[in-house]
Amino acid sequence: MFEKPVAISRRGFLKSAVGAGALLVAPYVIPSTVLGKDGGVLPSERITLGGIGIGNRGGYDLGCFLQEPDVRFLAICDVKATRREAVKKIADTKYGNTDCAMHRDFRELLGRADIDAVLIATGPNWHATAAIAAAKAGKDVYCEKPCTKNVVQSLMLAETFQRTGRVYQGGMQRRNLPQFAFAVELAHRGKLGKLHTVHAHPGGMGTGSSGWLPAEPEPPREEVDWDMYLGPAAWRPFNKKLLDGFNFEKGGGMVGGGVLEWGSHCVDLCQWANDADMTQPVEYEPPVDGRATATYANGVKLVLRGDGWLGLGSCPVRFEGETGWVEAGDSGDMAASSPSLLVGRGAKIGGYPANNHIRDFLNCVKSRGLPRANHFVACHTHIACHAAGIAIFLKRKVTFDPKTNMFVKDEEANRLRWEALRDPWRL
Repeated sequence: MFEKPVAISRRGFLKSAVGAGALLVAPYVIPSTVLGKDGGVLPSERITLGGIGIGNRGGYDLGCFLQEPDVRFLAICDVKATRREAVKKIADTKYGNTDCAMHRDFRELLGRADIDAVLIATGPNWHATAAIAAAKAGKDVYCEKPCTKNVVQSLMLAETFQRTGRVYQGGMQRRNLPQFAFAVELAHRGKLGKLHTVHAHPGGMGTGSSGWLPAEPEPPREEVDWDMYLGPAAWRPFNKKLLDGFNFEKGGGMVGGGVLEWGSHCVDLCQWANDADMTQPVEYEPPVDGRATATYANGVKLVLRGDGWLGLGSCPVRFEGETGWVEAGDSGDMAASSPSLLVGRGAKIGGYPANNHIRDFLNCVKSRGLPRANHFVACHTHIACHAAGIAIFLKRKVTFDPKTNMFVKDEEANRLRWEALRDPWRL
């Protein structure tokens, strides 16, 4: 369905213009850091960054970006004044100035010609809409997960980034953590024998909505822009619990909300292990005894389960083949059917740091290559999660056709592929 983008050089014109202009001016003293010496980075090699919706998780991501010497953070956009001011203080302290600009409307930030890329860490209600707008504005995007709210949005995300040639990295940072990458390599190299089952922890398999809480006095727009916070979601009256709580915005929507939160990590790793980055399972079964299953066209089975793990930390995955198995989790530890499978696995990294993932994104911004959690990956991983959520919601089996991206002879399921978006945020 999609063709991969052609690599192009970055800022070539700027480099040549700087070189030509140097011949026309009188010599003067230039600080060594501006020339890229003493650990500095040439201005032409810097990636200028803006942030949209930077809260707790986004603040962590931003900290990782600020550690990279070739990143310059220029502007923050958030619907909450307190967050705008907090992020501005972080950036201004980092650079020793007061230059970080603040915006309430993300469209103002995207309209800036001096910004190369954006970090999007809003709630999932905004992820796809903001990312697609950023691509259309010529920005590369690092976007937290879940990346989309439904099947159609997943397809639109991939199509937009493919058409515009922008770089996209979904926040599934475990693709750049060594224990998970090593486990996937064992599957890809045939060390487990022919792969037959991949297991993912879904985090939860519930479906639902935040509902309609009692109206509370709405804050001034400059303090909290409630209408912009809701964005494409259905309108509802202001209530502080909806603003700050774990609700429809965090869960990615009513259908599939539970699977999406962890599934966008764990299912993603299973997709990778099965060489399924450009597709997804075709048959989805609702939970039986707490376990939901899906089957790929190549016969590999995906099992979503919350129990029976070996205690290797959060976000566990397990890959099973005809001759062996491997399991990994966020502790950095691994287990396998044979100790010999783990020889050469490399250093242990516990937790789930995003540094390598962000560096992968920045490298691809410069090379115009595809990062590990690119728009193809995000599209098909999220379709798998959405389809599993639809089977759970309908409490019956559904069949998905990857060629048409429709459920087979299933009008009820196909109605759940999309949802109405509030004006003016229709995609």
